[in-house]
Amino acid sequence: MGVSVNPNMVTTAFDLPGYRVVKSFGLVRGVTVRSRSILGTLGASLETLVGGNITLFEEMCEKTREESLELMMEHASQHGANAVIGMRYDATEVMQGVTEVLAYGTAVQVERIAP
Repeated sequence: MGVSVNPNMVTTAFDLPGYRVVKSFGLVRGVTVRSRSILGTLGASLETLVGGNITLFEEMCEKTREESLELMMEHASQHGANAVIGMRYDATEVMQGVTEVLAYGTAVQVERIAP
């Protein structure tokens, strides 16, 4: 992936402490679509028999969220942003076994507030 916004400059809040928003570039997003493999589904089904955490799905979900976040930060950089505020995730099942994960927020340019 190309140059992207530093993850420390992404927040679910609408401001970054110590920084001032000087320009807004609007909505940015990163979309990842994943499907479960037959083997992964079988393995996860076996894990459900013993109960507890289903690690195969957990790993898939975490990787999908991470990819959509990275794509969103790259999209923000392409607009000239150095931060993203109001970041959120959304997920939709596109069809059975296929899920879209969307990371979105407002791309902004911030500057440090002088102490």
